[in-house]
Amino acid sequence: MELEEKAFRNGSLSKKTKELMALSISIVTKCEPCMEWHLDQALQHGATDEEIYETIDVAIEMGGGQAGAYARFVLKAMEYFKQKNG
Repeated sequence: MELEEKAFRNGSLSKKTKELMALSISIVTKCEPCMEWHLDQALQHGATDEEIYETIDVAIEMGGGQAGAYARFVLKAMEYFKQKNG
């Protein structure tokens, strides 16, 4: 837990930026629970829709076609979190 806290706290990169990076990696590695967690954290730390979309674009570029399929999962989760959090 200490490593996670250190890795994701504000530093030279903001927590939001780190969560967006982790979201992109989660898409490429096809980890749905990770996608949900890092999407929610990114949104809670002020990520905009455009930032999420660009993060997804990077994941698709790096992960190819399979990443595109998982990107759809993230978009559905994004709608869920937006409705849940008002």
